[in-house]
Amino acid sequence: MLYLVPTPIGNLEDMTLRGLRILKEVDLILAEDTRVSGKLLKHFEIGTPMKSFHAHNEHKVLDEVCDLLESGQNLALISDAGTPGISDPGFLLVRACKERAIEVTCLPGANAIIPALVGSGLPSDKFVFEGFLPHKKGRQTRLNILKDDPRTVIFYESPHRLLKTLKQLLEMWGDRKACVSRELSKIHEEHKTDLLSELVTHFESKAPKGEIVLCVDGKKD
Repeated sequence: MLYLVPTPIGNLEDMTLRGLRILKEVDLILAEDTRVSGKLLKHFEIGTPMKSFHAHNEHKVLDEVCDLLESGQNLALISDAGTPGISDPGFLLVRACKERAIEVTCLPGANAIIPALVGSGLPSDKFVFEGFLPHKKGRQTRLNILKDDPRTVIFYESPHRLLKTLKQLLEMWGDRKACVSRELSKIHEEHKTDLLSELVTHFESKAPKGEIVLCVDGKKD
């Protein structure tokens, strides 16, 4: 069995009891960064051995990991924060497991998308998650494709590119309502909902810090 185990995005109290039990019981934990995950395991007094599994080696170790699973071992996959496979390694391994009839279970738990959306005050009945926008090539094309989508659009963004993205959205999509959510589950958590133009003004005078989720209102009739 392969378990996908979400880990806290900030507050360690968001680690689920089931997640802790699984991490203690499996034979091996696949970790995006063993140094980061080592701190988490030490905090919860978990001594399960770890193996690196990240974007730079996942292609190379897929067969080895699947062989371990087929030999009867139970493995857990964790990322540095949040749910594996969401803008983090995981998809390739799950697909390989499905192709080899290896059972996969994904635990519910911490992620940044849903708290940002629900806390934004924007429509949450229908939404689309885009992850990180391309930095250069394909960026404008992607924004043009999403421009007429009526659903709330969710992006991940870094603090040093946020202002550029807000200005680009304002120019291409018009002055829609949006929400910048940052430092989710941490001490300085903030959800700033306003028109794109007002958000530009705000973050021009106050540089953003921390991990950011940007929710933008969909196109209205």
